[in-house]
Amino acid sequence: MPNTAPLVAPVIALVLWSGLIWAWMYATRIPAILKMRMRLDPMMPRGEQMSQLPATVRWKADNYNHLMEQPTLFYATALALAVLGDHSVISLMLAWAYVLLRVVHSLVQTTTNRITLRFAVFFVSSLVLFALAIRAAFLVF
Repeated sequence: MPNTAPLVAPVIALVLWSGLIWAWMYATRIPAILKMRMRLDPMMPRGEQMSQLPATVRWKADNYNHLMEQPTLFYATALALAVLGDHSVISLMLAWAYVLLRVVHSLVQTTTNRITLRFAVFFVSSLVLFALAIRAAFLVF
């Protein structure tokens, strides 16, 4: 079956990456909670209990949350381009570049959390996303 919407592949790749980060988050968070013998209290303010976990554990959850933020704009834009019938190599390269940059962002944040490097990768990925959105705008308007 020919791929009539190549822009869907990077969308699915980023969703799968998000699933991997989700699994990593719980694979580190649950053992840390058990080791610390935390008593989970629903009456505590949001995030207060999790702030007691080691930073290296929190980084995974922080990154998972980040993957639920700006990438939603990527999903909408890439799927809009696919619906509009954009089969251009430029859009496909931009979409894969965005996914690759988000993976790099994740790896930086979940392992070393070097903020200046993480910001640089985020900034470049944002430019790539905006380039995709501009391409979509030209097709729509």
